[in-house]
Amino acid sequence: MPRAPLALRTIEVSPDSDFSHPSHVLNIGIIGTGFMAAQHLKAYRQVANAKIAALCNPSGRHLDGDFSQVGGNVGDAQPLRLDMTQVKAYRDSAALFDDAEIQAVDICTPTKTHVELALGALAAGKHVVIEKPLARNGADARRIADAAEVATQRGVFLMPAMCIRFWPEYAWVKERIVSGEFGRVLDARFRRVASSPAWGHSHFLQGAESGGALFDLHVHDVDFIQYCFGQPRSVFASGYRKVSGAIDHVMALFQYPNGPTVSAEGSWAMAEGFPFNMSFTVNFEGATADYDLARGAEAFRLTTKGSTQTIKLEAPDGYVGELRYFVESVLAGRPPSRVTARDASSVIELCEAEERSVETHQSESLS
Repeated sequence: MPRAPLALRTIEVSPDSDFSHPSHVLNIGIIGTGFMAAQHLKAYRQVANAKIAALCNPSGRHLDGDFSQVGGNVGDAQPLRLDMTQVKAYRDSAALFDDAEIQAVDICTPTKTHVELALGALAAGKHVVIEKPLARNGADARRIADAAEVATQRGVFLMPAMCIRFWPEYAWVKERIVSGEFGRVLDARFRRVASSPAWGHSHFLQGAESGGALFDLHVHDVDFIQYCFGQPRSVFASGYRKVSGAIDHVMALFQYPNGPTVSAEGSWAMAEGFPFNMSFTVNFEGATADYDLARGAEAFRLTTKGSTQTIKLEAPDGYVGELRYFVESVLAGRPPSRVTARDASSVIELCEAEERSVETHQSESLS
């Protein structure tokens, strides 16, 4: 017998959500109640027709809806307390999967749990959005991607939560790369650095489980690089361990025949108190796009023909963008294509190539 839910309790969703047509509402259960779950809950408030119907955490933490002490390195820092009057609370994911009212599952748990949870949710006929990295290694990532492709044939969809593809400034650059508005890209540089994630689950500092900064943080830029430029021919990386036992600082050069020159740095090795930062510079033939989170309101700049302007984008952040896209895709009966499980699996394999390169001091080829 499935374990009964701990309580019947809902959270407020976006004011523009339309609940007059139940078939147009997606009932979502979130597994994991840490920082990423809190960010997703806040984002869903801006997603029409998304309804949080359940929370699940084996430890029971935050199942009372109080996320006020949950913090992280990016996103909305507002304390979060949920109205839990109609959200079910589970400590057993199997019981959540057995709940016929839950149509989709949002997996925000440590990486080591992703395979079991993703496969279980898909087998139960639940749509899945799953936080990055998809898995700790390529073999497990391929298992999820294979299962996702089989499930798609049954009308059940899985989407990796690669939020940088939806982050407004990054999406803006991707659109210009595709359009060729400023000519071809000559070089691109990406950076994502922070002190060690002491704010988070101890899982992060267990490198065998998390993969260190290379797999858990740097993976964002690796994914965006493949999204923009395709799989590189080879990668050369240098790095070191500091806090997790895995690679916590990496500098990688992604090698493409006939260019562009592409590099990325990722780190959890900054001194304690160093603020999280993400940035990029994409140098086109006819323009340079430069983004640096540390510049605040002046974060995004475009230089063309001797003139530099600040670009202001009104779109919501990448968490809202990815979850809105996921919900809209599922309700439309359309498999999400902007990012797929196969994309995320390929990125894990590229991170593994970087990891090998750090160890061997050699360039690693990709098939």
